[in-house]
Amino acid sequence: MVAALAVTAPTFEQEVLRSPLPVVVDFWAAWCVPCRMVTPVLEELAGVYAGRLRFVAVDTEAEQDLTARYNVVSIPTLYVFHSGELVRTLVGAREKRAYAAELDAALTEIATW
Repeated sequence: MVAALAVTAPTFEQEVLRSPLPVVVDFWAAWCVPCRMVTPVLEELAGVYAGRLRFVAVDTEAEQDLTARYNVVSIPTLYVFHSGELVRTLVGAREKRAYAAELDAALTEIATW
């Protein structure tokens, strides 16, 4: 398993917006039960997509300004960014195969840029 890098407001631009790889940003909170259920799934997917996608996490409790800047109103929320642009939004907990299908679709879309 691969643990997601914790991203904060000061590191968001470098780690997400300027990343050479597309980035999956997991907006989560420790008190959020669905978020805790999704974490191991995302860790597995980080291994599956290694070299094609980066996975990072934003703690919505610690990073309230960043959460507000990106209009996150429900968690878990995953955003996929590429070249500083928001490519895809996934709100709510999902099964591994549902996340994989969305990530595959995002990668296909990115490949056409």
